[in-house]
Amino acid sequence: MSQPLLRGQTVTLRPLTVDDAGALAAVAAESRSQYVFTRVPDGVDDAHRYIETALAEREAGRRMPFAILRQDRVVGSTSYLDLQRWRWPAGSPFARADHPDVVEIGATWLAASAQRTRCNTEAKYLLLSNAFDTWRVHRVALKTDERNVQSRRAIERLGAAFEGVRRADMPGQDGSVRNSAYYSILRAEWPNVRKRLEDALVG
Repeated sequence: MSQPLLRGQTVTLRPLTVDDAGALAAVAAESRSQYVFTRVPDGVDDAHRYIETALAEREAGRRMPFAILRQDRVVGSTSYLDLQRWRWPAGSPFARADHPDVVEIGATWLAASAQRTRCNTEAKYLLLSNAFDTWRVHRVALKTDERNVQSRRAIERLGAAFEGVRRADMPGQDGSVRNSAYYSILRAEWPNVRKRLEDALVG
């Protein structure tokens, strides 16, 4: 699958490239106080490693990493993760080969100056719109460290349903064994979620 370019009113999501390392390092350095539970590059060399890992995962078909631009300035990154194509029974009307059946949105972080703005809402709106309206996925998943209250509240404001906590799910950013809080939005729920996001962007 080719990675889309997603444009909104003030936010653009374009494929992440190695040339973004300097910009990512700069905006990540504005303030690191909110990155306790999130993998965010620290310095230019680390930004290069961060991008190289993301691009390797893209080549393997596991990820689509984006640079988040706000009014043409790089302010962070986000990704589609865990893109799955299901094995449908022969003849199923749901079978297709060009798009994923389900996807996760994650690895999202923003510069301090872009937090508490419309940036995250608009970025999620673009990702969800592409997933449900263009790819016609059946589910979009989101997850975060169980302890990350700020991230959990942001996911819940989207209208995502809490599915539960998966214990000992993955390494935590602080070196612990992380429990992850899982959320999802189903295709049938997307119209209500879209309305909620559009109202928030207008307000």
